[in-house]
Amino acid sequence: MLVVAYIGFGNSVCRYHLPYVERRKDTIKVKYIYRRMEDRVGDEERETWYPDINFTSDIDEVMNDEEVNLIVVNTPDQFHTYYTKMAIEHGKNCLCEKPFAMSVEEAKEVFDLAKEKGVVVMANQNRRFDADMRTVRKVIETGVLGELLEIESHYDYYRPSIADRKGLGMLYGLQVHPIDQIVGEFGVPDKVVYDCRSYDNLGNSDDYSDIDLFYGKMKAIVKTSFYVKLEYPRFIVHGRKGSFIMPQLGHQSALKAKPGPVEISFEPLPEKYWGTLCYVDENGEDVTKKVPVEIQDYGMIYDNLYEVIFNHGEKIVADEEVLEVLRILEQATEVAKEAR
Repeated sequence: MLVVAYIGFGNSVCRYHLPYVERRKDTIKVKYIYRRMEDRVGDEERETWYPDINFTSDIDEVMNDEEVNLIVVNTPDQFHTYYTKMAIEHGKNCLCEKPFAMSVEEAKEVFDLAKEKGVVVMANQNRRFDADMRTVRKVIETGVLGELLEIESHYDYYRPSIADRKGLGMLYGLQVHPIDQIVGEFGVPDKVVYDCRSYDNLGNSDDYSDIDLFYGKMKAIVKTSFYVKLEYPRFIVHGRKGSFIMPQLGHQSALKAKPGPVEISFEPLPEKYWGTLCYVDENGEDVTKKVPVEIQDYGMIYDNLYEVIFNHGEKIVADEEVLEVLRILEQATEVAKEAR
């Protein structure tokens, strides 16, 4: 069984981890959540929502508990490497929230240390299990689109107040998700082309980005902007035999409407959210149909970790994929800095 300790207790743990882990009681037990004492003051009520979990401000209690075999790091970004290395040094397997590290070199150090200590460490790129991404993957796997030529991914908002802020970091906070989805699906690209800048703070912000990843004849376009008032589709996919459009879904699975643990729906989404597939079949006939949305399940990354740790399975988020995503983010940030 995976016996888990979380480092941090922010929205990510409450929304994207615990509700999915709760459905896997046969294979997962959450024993601890570590929080600094200053973070607990005034926030005691949330801890009462999880009576079976030990909340502690003693990091040594967590790290020295021999029953704990998986540490999940969910701290602010700048502390990811610190706590991940601490877990590895104590012989613990580790799942680290994105971004896995703040640089490629930092990530390499973490992977090397894990190999030295004989433990598993993996990045929590859970957005690979988004409902929309899982649906796109299923359509691609059917082969009805033929040879893929272009896939366009949009991760947009209309938030001028955020776009107006100075400071870099949107790439690591947001673009890390759709970039990883492409790298996770297609691997390391042959070439990457960058257009990363700001509409309001050139050279000092990265609120707009258009990053194109090339795989032979296929191009994957990954775009994010804070000045998009009318939604694009989440994904647009074109192949030699057809096209697929996946609309924006938002966080449809979260049902939290009152104080208490976040509740997750695993019910199918209604038809208004379904994708549209159009292709030429083997008889040369045009086929157009709606494609039901796959179920979003961030717990699948824990299923994979269980297999890796206990059955010598392959990590679903490979080390080289993590390093490639960080390389892209590093280069994109430099492009944003130099934008004039």
